[in-house]
Formats: sequence, C-alpha cells, structure tokens
Amino acid sequence: MGVQQNFIGGAWTEGANTRDNVNPSDLADTVGTYAHADAAGVASAVDAAKAAAHGWNRSTPQQRYDVLEFVGNEIMARREELGRLLSREEGKTLPEGIGEATRAAQVFKFFAGEALRIQGEKVASVRPGVDVEITREPVGVVGIITPWNFPIAIPAWKIAPALAYGNCVVFKPADLVPGCAWALAEILSRAGLPEGVFNLVMGRGSVVGEAILNAEAIGAVSFTGSVATGKHVAATCVSRLAKVQLEMGGKNPFVVLDDADLDVAVGCAVNGAFFSTGQRCTASSRLIVTEGIHDRFVDAVVARMKTLKIDDALAEGTDIGPVVDETQLQQDLDYLTVGQKEGANLVFGGERLNRGKEGFYLQPALFTETDNSMRINQEEIFGPVASVIRVKNYEEARAVANDTAFGLSSGIATTSLKYASDFKRNAEAGMVMVNLPTAGVDYHVPFGGRKGSSYGPREQGRYAAEFYTTVKTAYTLP
Repeated sequence: MGVQQNFIGGAWTEGANTRDNVNPSDLADTVGTYAHADAAGVASAVDAAKAAAHGWNRSTPQQRYDVLEFVGNEIMARREELGRLLSREEGKTLPEGIGEATRAAQVFKFFAGEALRIQGEKVASVRPGVDVEITREPVGVVGIITPWNFPIAIPAWKIAPALAYGNCVVFKPADLVPGCAWALAEILSRAGLPEGVFNLVMGRGSVVGEAILNAEAIGAVSFTGSVATGKHVAATCVSRLAKVQLEMGGKNPFVVLDDADLDVAVGCAVNGAFFSTGQRCTASSRLIVTEGIHDRFVDAVVARMKTLKIDDALAEGTDIGPVVDETQLQQDLDYLTVGQKEGANLVFGGERLNRGKEGFYLQPALFTETDNSMRINQEEIFGPVASVIRVKNYEEARAVANDTAFGLSSGIATTSLKYASDFKRNAEAGMVMVNLPTAGVDYHVPFGGRKGSSYGPREQGRYAAEFYTTVKTAYTLP
C-alpha cells in the first residue's frame, strides 16, 4: 500500500517520519504505514485553512449540504469495509465496528440537513426605527483532536458540524488509529471541498497536537481525551483566548434497585461495563446495587460474563475484542492489582488470555465488596473492569452515584416511576439512562457531561452550533 500521507491544502503530503499501524488482535498484522507530520506540516495546514476560510464561510447552505451528504452516503455504502478497518486497528468487534461506521454516516447526513437550517433572529429594538438582526457566523479555523476509542464516529461528530457551519478544519486523529481517519480524509478529498478547507495531520500529540494548540490562526479547538491532557488543552487555548471544547473522562454509575427487572439490569450492566472492551468514556464502571437484589445480581452478572467470547475482533461470534495496546493493557492489569490490595474481592476474570496469536486479550473482571472511596471506584480505568458497590437503599445509591469527580453518564435499573423520576432530576451527570446501558447515545441530541467530564458547549445535535459558531448582533437605522 505504501505510506498513507497527510492531506494539506488539497494535496497528499509526505510527513517527517512514519509509523506502522498494528492490529491489537494480531500483532503480526500491520494495518498500514502512516505519515507523521511535524510542526512545519501543521503550520502549512493552518495556513491553508486560514487562506480558505473567507471563501468557505461565504459558501451557500447547498454547497455545504452537498459535501456532507456525499460523505455520509459514501460512508454508509462502505460501512462494512470501514467497520472492518476500524475493528482491525482498534479492536472493537466487527458488529461494533460496522455500527460505528454507520453512526459516522448518520452524523454527516444529519449535519448536511443542519447546514440548510442555520437560523438567525430579527427582533424589535427598544429604539424607534431601529432594526436588530442576530446571526450565527463561523468561528473560522477549528482544530480537532480525537481519541483512539471511537476512530471514525468522534471525528465525524466534530468534523461534520465544523464544516456545516462554515469553518475550515485542521484534524489530528489519535496516533494509535490513523486508518479510519485517513479513510475519512480520502472521502472528504473527493467531496467537492475547496483546497484548504479540510486538512489531515497525523502524528504524536506532543508534536502535532501542541502545534495545533499554539497556532494563532486556530480560533477554536475541540478535544476528546484524558482529563490531564484536557486541562492542558484548556489552559493553552485560554491563554490565547481561543474557544475550547473538552470531552474527557467518566466514572459512570449504574444503580440497580431491589425492584429492578433482573434480566434488564444484568443486560445493561454487562453491556455498559464490558462491551467495546470497556474502552468507552460512558462505560458503567461502578455498579451500585441495593441489598435486596445484590447477591442475585452478582451471581447473574458472573454467569453472563462466563458466556462471553473474548477473541479476535474480526472472528465470528466474538463478544469482546482485545485491549487497544500494551500500555492500556498494563494500566488495566495495574488497576486489578490496586483493587485487590485495597481489599476488593476479584470475583471473576482479570486474566490475560492467549488466543493462539499474540494480541492484547484480557478477560473482563468484576470486583465485589468495594466501597466508593477505593481508587478503582474513583479513577477511570478505561478497560473491561467493573466494581460492585453494595448500598442499603435508593437514597444511599443516589448519593454514591454522585460522589465522583466525573459527571458524564449515569444510569438506573428500576420499575419505579418515583425513583426513575427522582434519579433523572438529581443525577449529577450530563446524560441519564433509565433501564438502558450508560454507554449508547443518539446522534441528534446533545452529548456531554459535568464536573471533570466535560468543559465548554455540548457536542452533537443542533447544540453543536454553540461551539462552531459565534453570534453577531447587527443594528440598522434605515
């Protein structure tokens, strides 16, 4: 295949060096070789975007619609191919990979429609004879930095609104998963965009990411990743008065009350905690269970865990694929040790598995007899590891659910309208799920959280306009 290059100013461009993209299901399988940009490459991309900004922000809604609809249609037509690529480079199961590619297509098609629905207001002035118009305009050049765990969906839900609202883009994907990003860039390169409107710069965060954060011409940065890096992104952007949008970590609770349907509760817990190898910021890592159902719930979860097939992401029937890389696997293993030293009972799982090929396979793990003060219940592990916390009643469950530095997604299993309503009102999270997994969201409504999970305007749906546009108020005396 050769080296897959960066896309800068409408041209495929060599990088300063290259990196092989390795399949975590089979380390002998190289997905491809991808160019890494340096600071000079980022500067070229920023210059190209800046030069294109004036023309693109004057483009018509129909032009933007046509571009985004083209991209959405092609991703949808190629969703099985792109889903296979995603699963091969990131480790999601093939059905999950195809599902994520499908979601990316839906996001582009949604924002194609939004490009036709950009609205303003005309209001009466308090001064006689004066007209007042309120409009939304593009920010200009947007830097987009995405994580490895959703290598096509998260780029889609950042790039699509950026383009829909008339911005130019400099996009840096996660270093671990350049394949989907490059494939998306290749589609965008044929979508009819003017040169410089969209730019792909692959490489290390310490080089490419830093260059994006410090580029004066970039007026806004949207970042998804760790809390520590997010704080650095925010501080750097604020220091030069650039807009910033952060989606960071989660330590999401899933509450199970005595009155819950046990099958529903177990299904939600196992899906939320372990599917996608637990590598989701919305994963259910804290299972908060009242006394009356606790033992039955734990037994049923363990029984379900024993049926899960952990194998190659592309193998038929695989429920859970590998951890993304050696570093993440070691982090998961370290937290398993931490939990046991803290006194938690590792009731099931936690073993590194051999599947006949070298890969990063980890058996999903469940801790019991934990309390909310333990590190395993306060720090994001980002792997297939969950803890059960026993509580007396709903009131204690709600308090424990909210006792975290994070506030992304919060869930409850109950058949009580009273408790469901109270939880929706009082859960300190940006998203609340009732009898549904904490992981799993729609693309046409806001995504984001509170506290240490999110900072800045929400992503997705029509609320994306808050970040990707700026408001202008114009007064006219005819």
